[in-house]
This record gives sequence, C-alpha cells and structure tokens, in this order.
Amino acid sequence: MDKWIKKDLQYVWHPYTQMKDCETFPPVLIEKAKGIKLFDSKGKVYFDTISSWWCNVHGHNHPRIKKALKQQIEKLDHVLFAGFTHKPAICLAEKLLEISPRNLRRVFFSDNGSTAVESALKISFQYWLNKGKKGKKKFVSLDHAYHGDTIGAMNVSGMSLFNEMFSPLFFSSYKVPSPYCYRCPVKKKYSSCGIDCIRPLEKLLDKKHREIAAIILEPLVMAAGGMIIYPKEYLRKISQLAKKYGTHLILDEVATGFGRTGKMFACEHANIKPDFMCLSKGITSGTMPLAATLTTERIFKAFYDDYHKGKTFFHGHTYTANPLACAAALASLDIFKEEKTLLIMQDNIRFFHDELKKFSELSIVGDVRQIGFIGALELVQDKADKTPFKARIGMHIYQQGLKQGLILRPLGNIVYLFLPLCIKKKEMAEVLQKTYNIIKACKCV
Repeated sequence: MDKWIKKDLQYVWHPYTQMKDCETFPPVLIEKAKGIKLFDSKGKVYFDTISSWWCNVHGHNHPRIKKALKQQIEKLDHVLFAGFTHKPAICLAEKLLEISPRNLRRVFFSDNGSTAVESALKISFQYWLNKGKKGKKKFVSLDHAYHGDTIGAMNVSGMSLFNEMFSPLFFSSYKVPSPYCYRCPVKKKYSSCGIDCIRPLEKLLDKKHREIAAIILEPLVMAAGGMIIYPKEYLRKISQLAKKYGTHLILDEVATGFGRTGKMFACEHANIKPDFMCLSKGITSGTMPLAATLTTERIFKAFYDDYHKGKTFFHGHTYTANPLACAAALASLDIFKEEKTLLIMQDNIRFFHDELKKFSELSIVGDVRQIGFIGALELVQDKADKTPFKARIGMHIYQQGLKQGLILRPLGNIVYLFLPLCIKKKEMAEVLQKTYNIIKACKCV
C-alpha cells in the first residue's frame, strides 16, 4: 500500500464513509487535475463525472480563475466582514443580483451550502418575530429533501441515512410528499396527474399557514435525495401557494445553480421569484469555499432599525466573503460571459439526453431522468414492480467505474452523472459508453 494512503488511514476520517470499507477499498490519492480529468499518484486518469461533489463548473485549474486568485493573494487574503468590507465582495454581490430573479436585492455571504440554508432559515424565522408574528416559526419541506448537515438544515431534510441518527436534536417542522414521478406518491402518471402530489401541501397550508414561516425546497432537482427530477409545474404551484398563504419561499440552489440545469439557476425554468435563494458549490467553480443567501429588500428592511430595538441579525462566519473566494467567484461569472457557456452547452445537453435514453434498455435500469448536465439512473431488481436492490449495487458500480477511469459515486441505488459544463461531446460519449457497459455487465442482485 502506498505510504501516503497508509498515513491517510492512520490520521484521516473521511466524510460519508464507513472507514472499515477503506481496509479493502482504500481512497484514491489524487495528485493533480486538469479540465474534467483527475490524475492519481500512479498516473491513472479519471473523468470527474460528478464535478467533485457537484461544484466544478468550468473544469479544474481554469487559467482565468487561477489568474484571479494569484492577483488577489497579492492584495488581500482575508479580513473580518463585520464592520469591514472589500471590493471583491461588493462586486460579487452586485453581479449575483444582476443574474438572479429581480426581486432579490440583498446578499448575505457565508461559506458552504449548509450555512447558506441555515442563514435563510434563521432570517425567515427572525423576520416574522421582527414583524410581530411570533407564531410563524415552523418550516415545511419535502420528505426526500436534502439541505445540508448542520442541525437546521438536517431538520428540513427528509429522514435518511444522512440524518436519522440525529433526529432527537430536531425541532418541530412539517414534511410533505415529494414530487417523485417514478414512485408517484398519489400513484398517477405525469401525463395525466394534474400535479395532484401537491394536494397535501395545499391542505397543510390551508390549516397551518399562521404558524409556517417558510417552505424550502430544491428547485427541479432533489439532489442528494436521489437525483429526483420533477416538473416545473410543481415548482410554479409551490410559488403560488407560498404567496397565497403568506409564507416565505426558500429555494436551495446550492446544487442546481450556475448552469447545471441548462440555465443559470433552476428557478428560471419556472420563471418564479423566491424570497430566498441559497447558493454555493458552483459559485467558485469548486476552487474555494463560499456561499451566499440572497433575499429581498422587504425582508432586509425588517432588520433595519436602532440597535436597542433588538432586530439585528446576530449570525455570521469567520470566512464570510473571503476575498480569495469572492475573486474566484467573480472570475467564474466572467467565464460564463466570455466563453458563452450557457449558449454553447445547449447542443451538448441535447446529445447527453438522447444518449441517456439508451440506458432504459438495460435490465436493471428502472428509470432514466435528466435535466441540463444532470442524468440519473435508478437501478431496480425488478422493473415490473420497481423493486429496489438490497445489495450495495451502487458501490459495486462505483468500484467498477474507478477501474474504467470514471467516478460514479452512487446515492444508494441511484447512479448519476453531474457533468462539468465544459465537457466536450467526445468526452461525454466516452463517459456514457463506459457507464453503459459497466451497468450492462453488472450481475449484482
């Protein structure tokens, strides 16, 4: 075993990992990266097909971002963001608001997806207190949702392996069925369902809206909950219900933002205006930790008062609006503009979706779903009754993928591709063909 891997196993505790598995399947030591490829210590090359946990947008080591980081480090590395500010943060806030729904006018910075969500939850909660509506202190979320691993974010996530151990720490909230078309909660087909899966939410709001602060959901793609891709009509109806019943709408665009769905933000597909939008991951194209919670001027004004009135938002993080991270984010937004990323990727999206259709031929692929550069394959033991595998078939495919130079890290029985936006058609074809061959050869039952 490589000496570095031995040291890793001696000193490091990896996330989402049963470390005992590493005794027989040790972590891969990555030495460098370029574009959509990772290179390990032995010279083996891997396609970064899940964008290094969904954050790499323009490819690794993009020269534009590297240049921005080098220039920024010569000026300012870090400064506290309470009572101080700096140009990269100001410019980034301005640019984020320029490309976001027009009702969003304020940016609260933090450093990762969970903190972006926590900020939104706490601002919404305190907003209603500041407005004298103390009863509005509960949240509504979807039962397959995932919003992060801090306590508040876990509380508004669906119960799963990620959070069930910590459920005694949760506060009271509401869960409603997810718009999971393949396993429809109302047993209907999308072509004729009338989006009836929204009825439980509608009934809940009708009865309990006076105690609900906000509805939170991931727009169009429920990522860690199984890459569940749902209709934009559902998102529109959610927005309408939030307005009708006077609750905030929080959109968690941490995974879906910055081009993943073919538009800059997923909410653009439904043309809605949320009260909060949470951003992270792709904001710096994976180079630096950064997050932002965008909200409206109306919500901001509810906190704007004399200090002794007790309306100040007492929340923050040490690395809030780190200048290096802001510089990387600004460079990433410049790349979108200079390289016409969203325009150029449209042809590749069509190719990607057409090629994904072939996977439905495979005996263990029950459902194929896609949007933008996100594709998911739900593997089942029996297609007729959609019986899920009990064996760790996802782990088996992950291991086979690494042998073939692919990172196919699964979500249970879901194998997915979360491709960098810079991928070329030839590279995509190779990734898809290898993935097809691996799943076709899979005999795991």
